[in-house]
This record gives sequence, C-alpha cells and structure tokens, in this order.
Amino acid sequence: MAGREKGGFWVGFAAVLLYPVTYLSRRAYRGGDRIPREGGALVVMNHISHMDPAVDAVFIHRQGRVPRFLGKASLATTPIFGKIFLGAGSIPVYRGSSSAGDSLRAAFQALRDGKIVVIYPEGTITKDPEGWPKRSFTGVARLALGTDVPVIPIARWGTSEILDFYNKKLRLFPRRTITHSVGEPVDLTPYRDKEQTAAVLREVTELMMGEVTELLADIRGERPPAQKPEPADGE
Repeated sequence: MAGREKGGFWVGFAAVLLYPVTYLSRRAYRGGDRIPREGGALVVMNHISHMDPAVDAVFIHRQGRVPRFLGKASLATTPIFGKIFLGAGSIPVYRGSSSAGDSLRAAFQALRDGKIVVIYPEGTITKDPEGWPKRSFTGVARLALGTDVPVIPIARWGTSEILDFYNKKLRLFPRRTITHSVGEPVDLTPYRDKEQTAAVLREVTELMMGEVTELLADIRGERPPAQKPEPADGE
C-alpha cells in the first residue's frame, strides 16, 4: 500500500482544525478501502449540512489521501478558511461567470496530476426536508467523461442531525453517528465514446447520483422518493 499522501503546511493546519470536529460524533466508515490509495479519482457525494466538508475531508484523509474540494468561489475570500481552502489545493467554482470554465480546467488538471477531487454535484445543501439529494448540475459528468480516473460514489449521513444551519439548530448531545459509505467505481464505459450532448451529460449525472442515493438509502434503511425533490438552481 502506498504511504499517506503528503499535503504540506495548509493540509496539516486544516487537519489540526478539522479532526476535533469529528469527535462531536461517533463515526461509522464503510468501504473506505475502495478509495484509491494513489492516483487521480473523482469523488461524488451528497450534501446535507454545512458540516459536510469538514467530516468528509477527515474521512478521506484517514484513508491516506488529500481531498481537493470543488466549492463556491465565495469560500476562497472568507477570513482564515479561505487561505486553508486555497492552500490545501481546493478549487473555487465561479458559477454563472466568465471564469466558470477555469474551475473545470483546474479540476481536470488536478485529476491528471493524480489528485483526489471531491464534488457535491447538487451545488448546495439539499432543501429536501427528508435530506434526499436534489437534481444535480451536469458539470460532474463533464469531469467524469473528460478523464479516465475512477469515479467513486460516497454517501454520508448524520451531519444534519448535528448542524442544521438553515434552521439554526446545533445538537451536540447525545452524540450522533455520522456514516460514510463508499461504493464501487461507477462504470461509465458505455458513455466514453458518445458525444457529450446535454442528454448524455444529464444521463451520466443521474447515473452517478443514483449510485450515491442507493448508498444513502442503504445507510438510512429506507427508500428515496421516485422523483428528485427539486431542480438544480439555474437549470
């Protein structure tokens, strides 16, 4: 097995800040060995709480890898956290601007350089009252089809029971369990030689998020709704 990926000063600084956050909960990890220990990989995840990036970063770091997150550009300008976000190699997303393409190019380069790139295809925290994923943006499909790295679906559940910022709720006790479940790499072979039309990108996006949703359903022990709760903003 390859040794732990080196991350430098800012990754170490982030670890000092974020690891204690995970002690607010019990942790249940499933299938962590499916995350490649070396080489590029695109990690596709659901998004239910502002706490997600912290616990997701620690989960992937515990597997010996340094995650690079695709996140809103506004994160890069926040005090302290903005320096950590950029210093750790994460990628700001300039949605709806002339710089939007720069985000994809930076993500492609990170994958080609053998990095782990983490993306929340929904673009923001789901507004579904039951916490199921909403209809996602198709940028994730462009990334998945534009490289030959493994696409790893991961579902995470439990963070919204601790921190629900939208409803101004913080519940530290009793300690909740946060579960991460990693699926097998998504097989995109049937789509590799197809033209990347809007329909193909939508189908691939739904395929990947469908895998995430199935993992989430297994964690929760219940079935998701037949339809996505809402369309992605701007679609």
